[in-house]
Amino acid sequence: MSISTTGVLPRAETAAPKRAQRRLPSLRRWISPVVLVAAWQIASSTGALPPDKLSSPWTVLQAGADVARSGELGSAFAVSLGRVGAGFALGALAGLLLGAVAGLSRWGEALVDPPVQMLRTLPFLGLIPLFILWFGIGEETKIFLVALGVAFPLYLNVHSGIRTADPQLEEAARALGFTRAERLWHVVLPGALPQALVGLRQSLGVAWLALIVGETVNADAGIGYLINNAREFLRTDVVVVGLVVYAVLGLVTDALVRLLERRALRWRAR
Repeated sequence: MSISTTGVLPRAETAAPKRAQRRLPSLRRWISPVVLVAAWQIASSTGALPPDKLSSPWTVLQAGADVARSGELGSAFAVSLGRVGAGFALGALAGLLLGAVAGLSRWGEALVDPPVQMLRTLPFLGLIPLFILWFGIGEETKIFLVALGVAFPLYLNVHSGIRTADPQLEEAARALGFTRAERLWHVVLPGALPQALVGLRQSLGVAWLALIVGETVNADAGIGYLINNAREFLRTDVVVVGLVVYAVLGLVTDALVRLLERRALRWRAR
Protein backbone atom coordinates (compact mmCIF):
# COMPACT_ATOMS: atom_id res chain seq x y z
CA MET A 1 0.00 0.00 0.00
CA SER A 2 2.92 2.32 0.71
CA ILE A 3 4.13 1.91 -2.87
CA SER A 4 0.93 3.35 -4.30
CA THR A 5 1.23 6.46 -2.16
CA THR A 6 4.62 7.27 -3.69
CA GLY A 7 3.12 7.42 -7.14
CA VAL A 8 5.14 4.54 -8.64
CA LEU A 9 2.19 2.23 -9.11
CA PRO A 10 -0.10 4.79 -10.78
CA ARG A 11 2.63 5.66 -13.30
CA ALA A 12 3.08 1.98 -14.14
CA GLU A 13 -0.66 1.52 -14.46
CA THR A 14 -1.13 4.51 -16.75
CA ALA A 15 1.85 3.68 -19.00
CA ALA A 16 0.17 0.64 -20.54
CA PRO A 17 -3.06 2.44 -21.56
CA LYS A 18 -1.02 5.23 -23.12
CA ARG A 19 0.96 2.74 -25.18
CA ALA A 20 -2.29 1.06 -26.23
CA GLN A 21 -3.72 4.43 -27.27
CA ARG A 22 -0.67 5.08 -29.43
CA ARG A 23 -1.01 1.69 -31.14
CA LEU A 24 -4.77 2.01 -31.69
CA PRO A 25 -4.67 4.86 -34.27
CA SER A 26 -2.10 2.98 -36.33
CA LEU A 27 -4.36 -0.09 -36.35
CA ARG A 28 -7.40 1.98 -37.29
CA ARG A 29 -5.59 3.23 -40.39
CA TRP A 30 -5.58 -0.33 -41.75
CA ILE A 31 -9.34 -0.81 -41.54
CA SER A 32 -10.36 0.99 -44.73
CA PRO A 33 -7.56 -0.48 -46.93
CA VAL A 34 -8.42 -4.01 -45.80
CA VAL A 35 -12.12 -3.40 -46.45
CA LEU A 36 -11.40 -2.03 -49.94
CA VAL A 37 -9.20 -4.98 -50.88
CA ALA A 38 -11.81 -7.43 -49.55
CA ALA A 39 -14.57 -5.70 -51.55
CA TRP A 40 -12.34 -5.76 -54.62
CA GLN A 41 -11.74 -9.50 -54.24
CA ILE A 42 -15.45 -10.20 -53.70
CA ALA A 43 -16.42 -8.18 -56.78
CA SER A 44 -13.86 -10.07 -58.88
CA SER A 45 -14.91 -13.48 -57.53
CA THR A 46 -18.61 -12.87 -58.19
CA GLY A 47 -17.98 -11.59 -61.73
CA ALA A 48 -19.19 -8.07 -60.97
CA LEU A 49 -15.71 -6.85 -61.92
CA PRO A 50 -14.56 -8.46 -65.20
CA PRO A 51 -10.90 -9.54 -65.28
CA ASP A 52 -10.28 -7.67 -68.54
CA LYS A 53 -11.18 -4.43 -66.74
CA LEU A 54 -9.37 -5.08 -63.47
CA SER A 55 -7.73 -8.27 -62.23
CA SER A 56 -8.49 -9.59 -58.76
CA PRO A 57 -6.11 -8.92 -55.85
CA TRP A 58 -5.05 -12.59 -55.83
CA THR A 59 -4.22 -12.46 -59.54
CA VAL A 60 -2.29 -9.23 -59.04
CA LEU A 61 -0.36 -10.83 -56.19
CA GLN A 62 0.54 -13.81 -58.36
CA ALA A 63 1.58 -11.53 -61.23
CA GLY A 64 3.73 -9.50 -58.86
CA ALA A 65 5.47 -12.64 -57.63
CA ASP A 66 6.09 -13.81 -61.21
CA VAL A 67 7.51 -10.43 -62.30
CA ALA A 68 9.68 -10.30 -59.18
CA ARG A 69 11.04 -13.83 -59.72
CA SER A 70 11.92 -13.04 -63.31
CA GLY A 71 13.99 -10.06 -62.17
CA GLU A 72 12.04 -7.66 -64.36
CA LEU A 73 10.48 -5.85 -61.41
CA GLY A 74 13.78 -5.44 -59.61
CA SER A 75 15.56 -3.89 -62.59
CA ALA A 76 12.60 -1.58 -63.30
CA PHE A 77 12.52 -0.55 -59.65
CA ALA A 78 16.23 0.31 -59.66
CA VAL A 79 15.91 2.44 -62.81
CA SER A 80 12.88 4.35 -61.49
CA LEU A 81 14.50 4.92 -58.10
CA GLY A 82 17.61 6.33 -59.76
CA ARG A 83 15.54 8.70 -61.88
CA VAL A 84 13.45 10.03 -59.02
CA GLY A 85 16.54 10.35 -56.82
CA ALA A 86 18.43 12.42 -59.36
CA GLY A 87 15.40 14.56 -60.19
CA PHE A 88 14.56 15.10 -56.54
CA ALA A 89 18.12 16.15 -55.73
CA LEU A 90 18.11 18.79 -58.49
CA GLY A 91 14.62 20.04 -57.68
CA ALA A 92 15.20 20.17 -53.93
CA LEU A 93 18.44 22.10 -54.37
CA ALA A 94 16.74 24.63 -56.64
CA GLY A 95 13.69 24.96 -54.40
CA LEU A 96 15.72 25.42 -51.23
CA LEU A 97 18.10 27.96 -52.74
CA LEU A 98 15.39 30.01 -54.46
CA GLY A 99 13.13 29.87 -51.39
CA ALA A 100 15.95 31.01 -49.12
CA VAL A 101 16.93 33.88 -51.43
CA ALA A 102 13.34 35.08 -51.80
CA GLY A 103 12.59 34.63 -48.10
CA LEU A 104 15.68 36.30 -46.64
CA SER A 105 15.93 39.31 -48.95
CA ARG A 106 13.41 41.83 -50.21
CA TRP A 107 15.43 42.27 -53.38
CA GLY A 108 15.65 38.50 -53.71
CA GLU A 109 11.88 38.21 -53.44
CA ALA A 110 11.37 40.96 -56.01
CA LEU A 111 13.72 39.28 -58.49
CA VAL A 112 13.03 35.59 -57.87
CA ASP A 113 9.38 35.31 -56.88
CA PRO A 114 7.69 36.73 -60.06
CA PRO A 115 9.33 34.34 -62.57
CA VAL A 116 8.88 31.38 -60.20
CA GLN A 117 5.18 32.18 -59.80
CA MET A 118 4.83 32.51 -63.58
CA LEU A 119 6.45 29.12 -64.17
CA ARG A 120 4.48 27.54 -61.32
CA THR A 121 1.17 28.30 -63.05
CA LEU A 122 2.23 26.37 -66.13
CA PRO A 123 1.12 22.72 -66.26
CA PHE A 124 4.55 21.14 -65.97
CA LEU A 125 3.30 17.88 -67.46
CA GLY A 126 2.42 19.85 -70.59
CA LEU A 127 6.08 20.78 -70.94
CA ILE A 128 7.01 17.24 -71.97
CA PRO A 129 7.07 18.02 -75.72
CA LEU A 130 9.34 21.02 -75.09
CA PHE A 131 11.61 18.93 -72.86
CA ILE A 132 11.84 16.28 -75.57
CA LEU A 133 12.89 18.95 -78.08
CA TRP A 134 15.51 20.27 -75.65
CA PHE A 135 16.89 17.08 -74.13
CA GLY A 136 15.68 14.31 -76.44
CA ILE A 137 13.97 11.14 -75.24
CA GLY A 138 16.79 10.03 -72.93
CA GLU A 139 17.13 10.23 -69.17
CA GLU A 140 17.46 14.02 -69.05
CA THR A 141 13.79 14.61 -69.92
CA LYS A 142 12.54 12.35 -67.12
CA ILE A 143 14.98 13.71 -64.54
CA PHE A 144 14.25 17.36 -65.31
CA LEU A 145 10.51 16.66 -65.29
CA VAL A 146 10.80 15.28 -61.77
CA ALA A 147 13.03 18.18 -60.73
CA LEU A 148 10.52 20.73 -62.00
CA GLY A 149 7.70 19.09 -60.08
CA VAL A 150 9.77 18.99 -56.89
CA ALA A 151 11.10 22.56 -56.95
CA PHE A 152 7.84 24.51 -56.78
CA PRO A 153 6.21 23.03 -53.62
CA LEU A 154 9.52 23.19 -51.78
CA TYR A 155 10.14 26.78 -52.86
CA LEU A 156 6.69 27.94 -51.73
CA ASN A 157 6.95 26.32 -48.31
CA VAL A 158 10.53 27.42 -47.63
CA HIS A 159 9.69 30.97 -48.67
CA SER A 160 6.55 31.00 -46.53
CA GLY A 161 8.32 29.44 -43.55
CA ILE A 162 11.06 32.07 -43.57
CA ARG A 163 8.63 34.95 -44.03
CA THR A 164 6.37 33.79 -41.18
CA ALA A 165 9.16 33.47 -38.60
CA ASP A 166 8.16 34.82 -35.20
CA PRO A 167 9.13 38.53 -35.17
CA GLN A 168 9.15 38.60 -31.36
CA LEU A 169 11.81 35.88 -31.26
CA GLU A 170 13.86 37.79 -33.80
CA GLU A 171 13.55 40.96 -31.76
CA ALA A 172 14.56 39.11 -28.60
CA ALA A 173 17.59 37.63 -30.36
CA ARG A 174 18.55 41.08 -31.65
CA ALA A 175 18.22 42.50 -28.14
CA LEU A 176 20.48 39.75 -26.82
CA GLY A 177 23.18 40.82 -29.24
CA PHE A 178 22.88 38.01 -31.78
CA THR A 179 24.48 38.73 -35.14
CA ARG A 180 22.46 38.38 -38.33
CA ALA A 181 24.03 34.99 -39.02
CA GLU A 182 23.23 33.82 -35.47
CA ARG A 183 19.62 35.02 -35.76
CA LEU A 184 19.34 33.17 -39.04
CA TRP A 185 20.73 29.94 -37.59
CA HIS A 186 19.01 29.96 -34.19
CA VAL A 187 15.69 31.68 -34.94
CA VAL A 188 14.75 31.89 -38.63
CA LEU A 189 15.80 28.43 -39.82
CA PRO A 190 14.25 26.49 -36.88
CA GLY A 191 11.06 28.52 -37.34
CA ALA A 192 10.96 27.71 -41.07
CA LEU A 193 11.76 24.02 -40.63
CA PRO A 194 8.16 22.79 -40.02
CA GLN A 195 6.90 24.47 -43.18
CA ALA A 196 9.91 23.24 -45.15
CA LEU A 197 9.19 19.65 -44.10
CA VAL A 198 5.60 20.04 -45.29
CA GLY A 199 6.97 21.15 -48.62
CA LEU A 200 9.29 18.15 -48.64
CA ARG A 201 6.33 15.78 -48.25
CA GLN A 202 4.43 17.53 -51.03
CA SER A 203 7.49 17.49 -53.29
CA LEU A 204 7.98 13.76 -52.88
CA GLY A 205 4.36 13.13 -53.87
CA VAL A 206 4.71 15.29 -56.97
CA ALA A 207 8.02 13.59 -57.78
CA TRP A 208 6.38 10.17 -58.13
CA LEU A 209 3.54 11.70 -60.17
CA ALA A 210 6.02 13.31 -62.57
CA LEU A 211 7.97 10.06 -62.79
CA ILE A 212 4.87 8.09 -63.76
CA VAL A 213 4.13 10.47 -66.62
CA GLY A 214 7.76 10.67 -67.70
CA GLU A 215 8.23 6.91 -67.75
CA THR A 216 5.10 6.22 -69.74
CA VAL A 217 6.34 8.54 -72.52
CA ASN A 218 9.30 7.36 -74.59
CA ALA A 219 10.81 5.10 -71.92
CA ASP A 220 12.64 1.83 -72.47
CA ALA A 221 13.10 0.89 -68.80
CA GLY A 222 11.55 1.54 -65.42
CA ILE A 223 8.24 0.83 -63.75
CA GLY A 224 6.38 3.13 -66.14
CA TYR A 225 7.79 1.21 -69.08
CA LEU A 226 6.69 -2.03 -67.40
CA ILE A 227 3.16 -0.64 -67.07
CA ASN A 228 3.06 0.63 -70.63
CA ASN A 229 4.34 -2.65 -72.00
CA ALA A 230 1.74 -4.60 -70.00
CA ARG A 231 -1.00 -2.33 -71.33
CA GLU A 232 -0.13 -3.25 -74.90
CA PHE A 233 -0.56 -6.95 -74.04
CA LEU A 234 -3.77 -6.29 -72.02
CA ARG A 235 -2.11 -7.49 -68.81
CA THR A 236 -4.16 -5.53 -66.28
CA ASP A 237 -2.61 -7.55 -63.46
CA VAL A 238 0.90 -6.33 -64.29
CA VAL A 239 -0.41 -2.79 -64.74
CA VAL A 240 -1.83 -2.90 -61.22
CA VAL A 241 1.45 -4.35 -59.92
CA GLY A 242 3.32 -1.33 -61.28
CA LEU A 243 0.77 1.08 -59.81
CA VAL A 244 0.99 -0.65 -56.43
CA VAL A 245 4.78 -0.30 -56.51
CA TYR A 246 4.43 3.43 -57.20
CA ALA A 247 1.93 3.75 -54.34
CA VAL A 248 4.13 1.83 -51.91
CA LEU A 249 7.16 3.94 -52.82
CA GLY A 250 5.14 7.09 -52.23
CA LEU A 251 3.93 5.85 -48.84
CA VAL A 252 7.42 4.77 -47.79
CA THR A 253 9.03 8.09 -48.70
CA ASP A 254 6.23 9.99 -46.96
CA ALA A 255 6.69 7.85 -43.84
CA LEU A 256 10.42 8.57 -43.88
CA VAL A 257 9.77 12.31 -44.02
CA ARG A 258 7.25 12.02 -41.19
CA LEU A 259 9.86 10.18 -39.13
CA LEU A 260 12.37 12.91 -39.92
CA GLU A 261 9.77 15.49 -38.93
CA ARG A 262 9.22 13.85 -35.53
CA ARG A 263 12.97 13.73 -34.89
CA ALA A 264 13.79 17.21 -36.18
CA LEU A 265 10.84 18.93 -34.47
CA ARG A 266 11.20 17.22 -31.12
CA TRP A 267 11.96 20.64 -29.62
CA ARG A 268 8.50 21.87 -30.64
CA ALA A 269 6.79 19.12 -28.63
CA ARG A 270 8.85 20.09 -25.60
